[in-house]
Amino acid sequence: MTIKIGNAPCSWGIEFASDPSYPTWEAVLDQCAGAGYTGIELGPIGYMPEDPAVLAPALAARDLELIGGVVFRAFHDPAMWGDVMDASVRTCKALVAHGAQHLVLIDSIAPRRAATAGRASEAEQMDTAEWAGFRDRIATIARMGSEDYGLTVGIHAHAGGFMDFEPELERLLSEVDESILKICFDTGHHSYAGFDPVAFMTRHMDRISYMHFKDINPVVKADVVANRTDFYKACGQGVFCNLGQGDVDFSAVRNLLVDHGFDGWCTVEQDCDPAMPGTPQEDAKANREYLKSIGF
Repeated sequence: MTIKIGNAPCSWGIEFASDPSYPTWEAVLDQCAGAGYTGIELGPIGYMPEDPAVLAPALAARDLELIGGVVFRAFHDPAMWGDVMDASVRTCKALVAHGAQHLVLIDSIAPRRAATAGRASEAEQMDTAEWAGFRDRIATIARMGSEDYGLTVGIHAHAGGFMDFEPELERLLSEVDESILKICFDTGHHSYAGFDPVAFMTRHMDRISYMHFKDINPVVKADVVANRTDFYKACGQGVFCNLGQGDVDFSAVRNLLVDHGFDGWCTVEQDCDPAMPGTPQEDAKANREYLKSIGF
């Protein structure tokens, strides 16, 4: 059994393809490797070069492996299907070109759900027909990624989208075949949603193919949930804290992974606002040291 630890561009505040405030992709690779990680995610499609002739030597020069990539798009909106498909195909092609394994599907933040992130009892639910279309769009991309490109596809719950709370995630898992859709489990988003990450992992370890490590500051979480704070503003308030400083029991997470013979990547994803005090590189180093201290 080998558990490998990576990081992702979102830990440097990179959520979209481009922004003048973003560090360069080369700087992110430098800082990721310098902080002690051996792998990195692709980030939002369009941020890092999609051409393997450009990205592959840059990764190799830093002894980094490309782990996978995320399709963070509006699966909830049928009018955005073209955008979902474009991002999915481009991501699949980039991952295959580098021998990366993990395609992660995330329903992006929806205006109808943004204010009820962390408030499961108040969140608007899809009707039967809307849910069926939503599920089928996810299943279509999952099947394409797994069967056409040979990737391991995982669904990832995310605050503020329509795949946010535990009952929605478990409903999807019951309706989409495990052969095409696994779980990319994010410890922090599960806590943000108001559920117990360790309890969920205990029930679903056999379907978890990939892990995202994120921790939650419980004081900030209580404030942003109570005030219906926008997700990105919540990031700016530090809702995602350094690992080991929040309410996720990472020692229990490690024990579950070890006990079940988990073999693969666990990627740190500390969504942040680059304008906050400190630097992403300092946080990346601190998170790597913390994980080493508990046996990762």
